[in-house]
Amino acid sequence: MSQPMAKKKKLSLTKRHNLTGWAFLAPAALLIAVMSFYPMIKAFVLSFKSGSTFKTMEWAGFSNYIRMFQDTVFIQSLKNTFIYLIIQVPIMLVLALMLASLLNNKHLRFKGFFRTAIFLPCATSLVSYAIIFRSLFATDGFVNSILTRLGILHTGYGFLTNPTSARIIIVVALIWRWTGYNMVFYLSGLQNIEYSVYEAAKIDGASPIQTFFKITCPLLKPTILLTAIMSTNGTLQLFDESVNLTGGGPANATITMSHYIYNCSFKYVANFGYSAAMSFLVLILVAILAFIQMKVGDKRD
Repeated sequence: MSQPMAKKKKLSLTKRHNLTGWAFLAPAALLIAVMSFYPMIKAFVLSFKSGSTFKTMEWAGFSNYIRMFQDTVFIQSLKNTFIYLIIQVPIMLVLALMLASLLNNKHLRFKGFFRTAIFLPCATSLVSYAIIFRSLFATDGFVNSILTRLGILHTGYGFLTNPTSARIIIVVALIWRWTGYNMVFYLSGLQNIEYSVYEAAKIDGASPIQTFFKITCPLLKPTILLTAIMSTNGTLQLFDESVNLTGGGPANATITMSHYIYNCSFKYVANFGYSAAMSFLVLILVAILAFIQMKVGDKRD
């Protein structure tokens, strides 16, 4: 066979592979474009309009974005969301990393049981676990019953009616729900680290704390960065806990941005343009924080 003929066949085969690849990608790309990108573009246009119905909406320019920073409830929801982010995410990730390190010990017995027990809350429905926590910390709930029987309290304390304690309960609920989820990521990363590295460190006289900070953390840096970005993204979009656990109360003291966006869309007089503007601010915050975390955490040249 001549060389030009072989080259021609090779090119046609390459084209055939490319066409096959695009044929497999086309349905998914089309669905993503229709179900994700198109609604995002429509929502962005919608954020510059005002009105209670789509038929009566008028162009409002940047008025929705200006209104956000004059809206005391939205500012409160922004503060609440960042309180949860600053307190809950570091505690949850550190706890998940510590648990993963403990459960990665090959000499530990019943590892499967402990891993399952810690991961089990992740299998709980978001609505169900929020309702369970609300029942536990109700004035006549289980926690108050135990505290009164032990003589710590004389009467039931309103955990969910005090702003500070209500925020603490949301943080505790989030840690309980998501620690096991992040622990699985760290366990997966730890199992890719050769155990001989830890044995060598032990022979060299490294303490468990030194091993944790000098070996485990540096080698798990990509996984830690991944979980930090995912946890930040999830916390900025926090919704179920605010709605089902505290109802955003007392007096909007625990309301989150997503909860307030929902209220402005479906609970109060509908204002989809304002809700879309707030949604895009959440998107911008997620993008900025993810970018910062990538720059700080990823030190590759």
